[in-house]
Amino acid sequence: MKVTNAEIVISAVSKKQYPGDQLPEIALAGRSNVGKSSFINKLINRKNLARTSSKPGKTQTLNFYKINDLFYFVDVPGYGYAKVSKKERVKWGRMMEEYFQNRKTLKAVILVTDIRHEPTRDDVQMYDFVKYFELPVIVIATKLDKIPKGKRQAYLKRARETLQLEAEDALLPFSAETGEGKDEAWALLKTYL
Repeated sequence: MKVTNAEIVISAVSKKQYPGDQLPEIALAGRSNVGKSSFINKLINRKNLARTSSKPGKTQTLNFYKINDLFYFVDVPGYGYAKVSKKERVKWGRMMEEYFQNRKTLKAVILVTDIRHEPTRDDVQMYDFVKYFELPVIVIATKLDKIPKGKRQAYLKRARETLQLEAEDALLPFSAETGEGKDEAWALLKTYL
């Protein structure tokens, strides 16, 4: 997809603030600092529409990015970062549950993982959480450029088994550095838009 227009519309904390234009939405979930913002930026060919940070736990709201006036990427708060208070994590949990449970325009969830590491307990929990709401999942395994080509299939197999990925859900290796997987990601996303 050629992206000619991309903008952040709102950083929301409750459904009263969600955009009302009924465009389809693709949510992005993943651990803090796993590369969600880099994934968005690479897909839309922008350096920093989605802010990347060296400080984990930076995203604390649901950030709605409108793409080509056709759909939204919705970046949800990262998980698994210890320096966030328990109270704050509970608040994020409620905010995300409200979104996943009630948002009729949500078409699929991208779960961003790091291909170099086995999916964490938090990743498995997020996958199960999304499946509980009967939403399709696309697992994007980032940092593909950091592992040798000969080991890719073994790393992907490990991710598929650890997450117990259902047959209808996709697992796609991706590199924000080289752009590998970008065309495949757009092809997958189009099936939900």
